[in-house]
Amino acid sequence: MTKLPISAFIICQNEETYLGNCIESLDKCAEIVVVDSGSTDGTVALLQSYIDKGWPIRLFHETWRGYAGQKQFALDQCTQPWRLNIDSDERLDAPLRKLLPELVAAPDDIVGWRVARRPYLIGYGYTPEHVHERKNLRLIRKGRGAYDLTQTVHEGIVPTGRVGDAKSGSLLHYRPLIIDEQILKENKYSTLKADQHFALGEGTTFAKLICSPPLYFLRLYFHNGLWRCGPSGFIEAMTGAVYAFLTQAKLYQRQVAERHPSFDDAGRH
Repeated sequence: MTKLPISAFIICQNEETYLGNCIESLDKCAEIVVVDSGSTDGTVALLQSYIDKGWPIRLFHETWRGYAGQKQFALDQCTQPWRLNIDSDERLDAPLRKLLPELVAAPDDIVGWRVARRPYLIGYGYTPEHVHERKNLRLIRKGRGAYDLTQTVHEGIVPTGRVGDAKSGSLLHYRPLIIDEQILKENKYSTLKADQHFALGEGTTFAKLICSPPLYFLRLYFHNGLWRCGPSGFIEAMTGAVYAFLTQAKLYQRQVAERHPSFDDAGRH
């Protein structure tokens, strides 16, 4: 198979369960850069098995730098004219793999491409092609973008030039977490997001605290189309609203605690 001038880059730690399917979907890429931050499961052995089979994997071991820092390190190791950001629990669907040659043949004025992502919902499966998350920049030309290292979560490449939207295809996100585990993840990510806003001197208001969760839910459920996925889509949208609430609540408590530190005022009552 003729390889495309793409370096796919992946950061990982203990992703043995998911990483194989991700790599298999990258068979058109001339290079696959993997940065491991200290796996203790079979991740490294799995990668070595692919290397032994001739897959163009370059494996690096790097201490965790945070999401943006780790991905920037991975991006810096890429050698091909185009670089594809993909997570270990993602894989390219068939339409996106078919579209890749067209994307990398883009005119010089296009420096990158935004791609849709479709999650796997417990009790439903992957959402339909027209029900996807907001498109994000995932494919970038060499030297035409970098990560904003102030972003501690939901990090993305900041491009220098015009970015287009891939007309078809998606990244399939397969990490079927039960609600118990998903809420723990939302709690972790909301802490990172609140800390990020607070470090930048950004606060919140009572209005944001009230409005952000329902607006987040409505965007996911109606605008993104999760209503088409039955109870599974409703649960997905609701967990998004929980994330939005936790982010605003944590940010509020951080800014209030800074202005008015808590103390035991029982003597006043």
